[in-house]
Amino acid sequence: MLFENLSTETLGDIYIGLLGLAILIYAVLDGYDLGVGVLLPPREEKFRDDMIASIGPYWDANETWLVLGVGLLLFAFPEAHSDVLQALYIPATLMLIGLILRGVSFDFRAKVVQVQKRKWDLTFKYGSLLTTLAQGYMLGIYVTGLRTDLWAQGFALLAAFGVTAAYAFIGSCWLILKAENNLQAKAYYWARRGLGVLAGGIIAVSIANLTLHERVQELWFSAPWGYLLMGIPIACFALLVLCGVLLKKLPDAGGKGEWLPFFIALLVFVLCFAAFGISYYPYVIPGELTVMDALSDANSLRFLLVGVVIVVPCILVYTAMVYKIFAGKSEKLSYY
Repeated sequence: MLFENLSTETLGDIYIGLLGLAILIYAVLDGYDLGVGVLLPPREEKFRDDMIASIGPYWDANETWLVLGVGLLLFAFPEAHSDVLQALYIPATLMLIGLILRGVSFDFRAKVVQVQKRKWDLTFKYGSLLTTLAQGYMLGIYVTGLRTDLWAQGFALLAAFGVTAAYAFIGSCWLILKAENNLQAKAYYWARRGLGVLAGGIIAVSIANLTLHERVQELWFSAPWGYLLMGIPIACFALLVLCGVLLKKLPDAGGKGEWLPFFIALLVFVLCFAAFGISYYPYVIPGELTVMDALSDANSLRFLLVGVVIVVPCILVYTAMVYKIFAGKSEKLSYY
């Protein structure tokens, strides 16, 4: 049988790595299009049209990674999947409602009479906002180990606003890359405003995170992992300072380097996710359930891995092709 020589420990590492990869790619790709949705201006229709056009070819494919992540959690770590959904069924439901509102309004805005178009644009905006807040809240409760006490609720609310700010920032950086003229100038303004909020959010969440689990605190303040973990927020702030400088200089650069703010935002996301992964490994639910405790039957996972090694590369290739085909500045969406 294929993969029959893989040990249970190796299978656990493979599947937690795949789950982490799916969540990271989703956070970056769907993060920017959720951020664009949150930033939609209520009173400027031309901006709204151009902003939605900038994510039109991508946003459906971006959500594929959310489906993959939930599927991997269900099949590889069924006990963790059960615990997470039992603790987070209300915010998960709100997130799904937000995603449904986005999908419905995306199509309806182009097919209703003109006087109702703004209503569906705002539905897209507030559906995006509901989704980002729900995802941030779920992340906060998850990080606490699915606690429900007052401190955990406060941390979850902080995470909800932090994730929303991060998505709005990477969304504005995406618009810098894809938009032109007045909308691009507005995107530079949004990015400069969001930069400080994002930096403050990283500081607040990092400090609060150290108070949640003794193991994480010990890891951060011990060698050698502590040096790496302490270096990650330093690197993040260095990148954000560089991004701040670029956001002031690029508007006068004649279109050169417009990709840099989005690339820097991507690096910050990856670094923050790396710090999270290192801090909580080998737990699949922080402080409560380890990878090995939650892992499904080894034979089932070996069989499933055959499909995974086919499906995941196909999704990666498809995603890369979509971004290559629609590279460059966004164009007006056409509906047939």
